[in-house]
Amino acid sequence: MSSSTSKVVLITGTSSGIGLAAAVAAAKAGWHTVATLRDPGRADALRKAAAEAGVELDIRQLDVTDEASVAAAVDGVIADHGRLDAVINNAGAGHVGTLENETVDDVRKVMEVNFFGVLHVSKAALPHLRASGGRLITVTSVGGVIGQPFNEAYCAAKFAVEGYMESLAPVAATLGVSVSVVEPGAVATEFVNNIGLDVEAEIAAAGPYGPAMGNYINRTVAQFSNSAQTPAEAAVAVLEALTADSPAFRLQTSDWARGFTGTKLSDLDGSAVLGLTGGWVA
Repeated sequence: MSSSTSKVVLITGTSSGIGLAAAVAAAKAGWHTVATLRDPGRADALRKAAAEAGVELDIRQLDVTDEASVAAAVDGVIADHGRLDAVINNAGAGHVGTLENETVDDVRKVMEVNFFGVLHVSKAALPHLRASGGRLITVTSVGGVIGQPFNEAYCAAKFAVEGYMESLAPVAATLGVSVSVVEPGAVATEFVNNIGLDVEAEIAAAGPYGPAMGNYINRTVAQFSNSAQTPAEAAVAVLEALTADSPAFRLQTSDWARGFTGTKLSDLDGSAVLGLTGGWVA
């Protein structure tokens, strides 16, 4: 059991990528780190990274789409550690598709993981974060600021998270809870592989959207090959949100991400964004 003065952070989606890197970084920074993942059988890489860094992690099961799993995980942290000082919502799932070629149920599934999963964890944690004057941090995406071709469902979920947290932030602040979102750009993680995209099959099945999808995929593969951050680099911004005296509400993980999101945030009529993304599929 942690001492009553030791800060405790719970992180979701730590089997790989940013979640894994953030868990190790938080532990190295002196936090009691509860690293959660949907499938404990996928924790080998997490354990190896912790061992190589010389840190200890409290690894637990948590499925963000299952309210009972979320409640059990949060209750377990309080029972074992006595407090909860921060939550990092990192669990998410990628999705590529377009409206005419997928079902509304497909879109609902994307929302369940990327939006409602964040709400499940945040709602369960908030009473404890109020008690500790803690922090609620959510890893979103540059896709939560700028809509991207063939990412309608994914970007819709990330837009929803950003809007929800931006609206919640001033309310939570009245009770001493800091709310932040972290916006990565391209990150060299298993996240992209986990989409399970069969490129040739997707293009063949896209019908009249095939040429545009091919252009989008070629552009995106090139971007990830040439300019993707490492998970550890992206996790620096997550750690800043966790440890800074007065963290910003919105943090990007790279200069590229700052430039990209800045296009939208200074684009009052939307023409700059659509001019940019239209070039991806033309």
